[in-house]
Amino acid sequence: MDPDFAKEQLLLLLREWYMHPNGQLPAYEWNFSDVNPPVHAWATWNVYKIEGERSGRFDRVFLESVFHKLLLNFTWWVNRKDVEGNNVFQGGFLGLDNIGVLDRSGMLATGHAIEQSDATSWMGMYCLNMMVIALELAKENPAYEGVASKFLEHFVYISRAMNNIAGHNIELWDRTDGFYYDVLRSPDRRSFPLRVRSMVGLIPLFAVETLESELINALPGFKRRMQWFIDNLPEFSDSIETQTTASNIRRFLSLVSPERLRRVLGVMLDESEFLSPYGIRSVSRFHREHPYILRLGDSDNLVDYAPAESRSGFFGGNSNWRGPIWFPLNFLIIESLRKFYGFLGDNFRVECPTGSGRWMDLQQVSIELERRMIRIFQRDSHGRRPVYGNIDKFQNDPHWRDLLLFFEYFHGDDGSGLGASHQTGWTGLVADLLQGHRTTIQ
Repeated sequence: MDPDFAKEQLLLLLREWYMHPNGQLPAYEWNFSDVNPPVHAWATWNVYKIEGERSGRFDRVFLESVFHKLLLNFTWWVNRKDVEGNNVFQGGFLGLDNIGVLDRSGMLATGHAIEQSDATSWMGMYCLNMMVIALELAKENPAYEGVASKFLEHFVYISRAMNNIAGHNIELWDRTDGFYYDVLRSPDRRSFPLRVRSMVGLIPLFAVETLESELINALPGFKRRMQWFIDNLPEFSDSIETQTTASNIRRFLSLVSPERLRRVLGVMLDESEFLSPYGIRSVSRFHREHPYILRLGDSDNLVDYAPAESRSGFFGGNSNWRGPIWFPLNFLIIESLRKFYGFLGDNFRVECPTGSGRWMDLQQVSIELERRMIRIFQRDSHGRRPVYGNIDKFQNDPHWRDLLLFFEYFHGDDGSGLGASHQTGWTGLVADLLQGHRTTIQ
């Protein structure tokens, strides 16, 4: 809505007043030293594009200023959160509070460490975001072509580690379940997956980008380095898909291959698992009847499906990631599906919902998810809005029924609003979904 304000906020957070000299960015007001997902490059690129598309003025000074600061933050992540130097990351709870079976915010008393599917995926996404920004800056300054190549190379190494191609004995991808999990590593270097079906296993979808030949051909330095990587390093050709037509060569970068994408979406689009009538749940409904239990030391640790308020005491009980629907990650899922569709096209189709016999391309799946999320705020056939649940005043009182609140998160089964009631910072994204939705909104 206000690109100028958004730019000011990003620049403020990256000023020396907030950014630590080592490159760390503060998480939130009660604990600056904690870690949140590194989405600042994603935000920067989107704000830059939004302003340019609206005004015709692309603020390259802003883009370049933020890029330099984010280089410091990216380096902090690599140095502090990839302890083993193997391109698998340990970010902490990363804003997901108690989504895991163990407290991911600190060291475990048993000496175990958690290798995180979501932290590694966020870093893959960070690489691609930084690469795209560098390529944009390289259009006017060729010095950025080398930096773009650096992020391309780093993405490939993260992709190989994520999919256990690099041989680090850390398997974030589970071949049996067709899903990504965190991995628990013991002090004696053994490791095993934490088979919690949660949003942690869907975040790998966010790291996806397509490079068109028109852009690559305009940047000969980047093109030459990329081709050298493909010709001389087998790991590159394994991690970059190429699509060739008579007039175009496209390069496709993704942490999740098309074959694995199909398996992940089979779980995500299953209404008995992640797919709610109102979006994608943060934890699979599978765990309602099949809670995940891990015995570590003298204690049993459990994850079950809690579609509303948390029943866990992690983080003081203010932890609500074991079933509810959250707008930010649903929004990023929709965006990623559109990027996959841009490369895979109409012929890549999946069942939506899984087992329904209805086959859709990924653009159609993204529209279906939009529709379900918008439904939270729409009146149903009885004139009631799911967002207000059983609150009679908000459902029926003519003075209140049309005053919509932007709740923090939503019940995983009935869509009712939960948590803070004015979380416009992310639930306001429904306005963007409405603007881009392709069906008639009643």
